[in-house]
Amino acid sequence: MVTLAQVAEVAGVSPSTVSYVLSGKRAISPPTRERVEQAIRALGYHLNAGARTLAGKRSHIIALVVPLRTDVCVPVMMEIALAVTMAARRHGYDVLLLTNDEGPAGLRRVAGSGRADGVILMDVQLDDPRIAVLRETDSRATLIGLPADPSELACVDHDFARAGALCAEHLAELGHRETAFIGYAPAVYRRHSGYAERTIAGFREAARQRGLRVVHRPCEGTFESTAGAPARILADRTGTTGFVVQNEGAIGPLLSLLRTSGRVVPDDASVVVLCPEQLAEQHSPQLTAVTGSARELGSRAVDLLMSQLDGRPNEEIALLRSVLTARESSGSVRSP
Repeated sequence: MVTLAQVAEVAGVSPSTVSYVLSGKRAISPPTRERVEQAIRALGYHLNAGARTLAGKRSHIIALVVPLRTDVCVPVMMEIALAVTMAARRHGYDVLLLTNDEGPAGLRRVAGSGRADGVILMDVQLDDPRIAVLRETDSRATLIGLPADPSELACVDHDFARAGALCAEHLAELGHRETAFIGYAPAVYRRHSGYAERTIAGFREAARQRGLRVVHRPCEGTFESTAGAPARILADRTGTTGFVVQNEGAIGPLLSLLRTSGRVVPDDASVVVLCPEQLAEQHSPQLTAVTGSARELGSRAVDLLMSQLDGRPNEEIALLRSVLTARESSGSVRSP
């Protein structure tokens, strides 16, 4: 990594002069400032968060990397982003939004430039390439999500493995033995998004322990895609009676298809969903659901980041508790 001393050597000035240019604490002549800025650009020097703190300079801005994809639940992501913004304001910070399409390059540009004092990263993948950028630029950061290797990182997330297990345990207790898991779009699993991977892993493990058979079908969430998924499931496994859905766009079409196929919910088929509570309550029948607070997720992420900015090293993994609420869409298996 390029150092301040190397910038000073290329610019032909002292390190303190480079520091003054960066901090703005003293007036520097325009020609000297120009030489320093040219050296910074040429070497690709980034002032890290620790150096800014030593210089007494903070931007009071948090960079929030928000996923804007068609295969994620945008309302949930925006609720988390709003919670981050409100929590940041309580600490006197503003929020700079970045979108996922900028990738590691966009994160490196912001995290290493001094524009933001810290970063909150959403939609974390198990092998997320952006984590290397955070480490390279020595950025203060919190991850909303859990990578495969969370060592030396501050992470907060819902306990998705436990959420998946709750679904399997609930269906097992009701007597179901043939189950289907309708998940997110195939692209979500291809990029190894942590929330999707951990949920299905938790569901499979609990199902194995309880003796449930499982079929997993990714689904785009469109009516056509959702129509094909349960049709194939019922064709391959006619005895399937328990359905778990982790895809907000697939819930309505699935309920409609079960009705048109002559399956009454919950008499002939039980449906358990992973979604916000208000969404579960607006369907008919009201849905048994595993939920977690998006607001708490965003607020906790800011608290973890503030601890780092205040000089308290924070390498915490905080998994928020998921809760299953039984409603009208799940019931005991009916005798043949």
